[in-house]
Amino acid sequence: MSIRVVVADDQALVRAGFRKILEGDSEIEVVGEAADGLEAVERVRELDPDLVLMDIRMPKLDGIAATRRLSEEMRDGGPRVLVLTTFGLEEYVYEALRAGASGFLLKDVPPEDLLNAVHVVARGDALLDPTITRTVIEEFTSRPAARRELAAKLEELTAREYEVLQLVARGLSNSEIAGSLVVSEGTVKTHVAHVLRKLDLRDRVQAVVYAYDAGVARGTP
Repeated sequence: MSIRVVVADDQALVRAGFRKILEGDSEIEVVGEAADGLEAVERVRELDPDLVLMDIRMPKLDGIAATRRLSEEMRDGGPRVLVLTTFGLEEYVYEALRAGASGFLLKDVPPEDLLNAVHVVARGDALLDPTITRTVIEEFTSRPAARRELAAKLEELTAREYEVLQLVARGLSNSEIAGSLVVSEGTVKTHVAHVLRKLDLRDRVQAVVYAYDAGVARGTP
């Protein structure tokens, strides 16, 4: 079955470029386009795609607000959102992830990386551009009261699960975590699944945000 995609960007040439790249993959079908955030939400309601390729800066409703609206409206069955932007500022990354995006890439990625990202996010995994992961969020997490509330839930984690969460927050893949902890990749997948379940998180991206919010990424819950 093909991955049904809606492309949302305020520039027609950019949308056409993304469409050409995506439709070069036999497993991807571009079912619609949107020139602003409001239209993106409407296209999703109308077309029920698997994934939205979402620009951040758009008129009427920006990509972050559109992502947040989709996450709130379609908690159990909505499309995954892959955010692409020319702006690599940490604040955009942070807000996009908090809004419910499952992936974040810069627009200058090679076409093959874009196609890979669509497949990764569509199958339910999360994806962050490696140039972004290790710099994201740090200055946006200085809220002690909120941190204490989030940190309280961390008591449900075992010591190893807590350690895995720290490594996930650093942007390590399952294979890298396995190498660091000297365990199998399957064991890491199990630990990650337990972390997501215990903290009521949807995916890895939410785990990264949670870890920074709770101070886990710096080892100071």
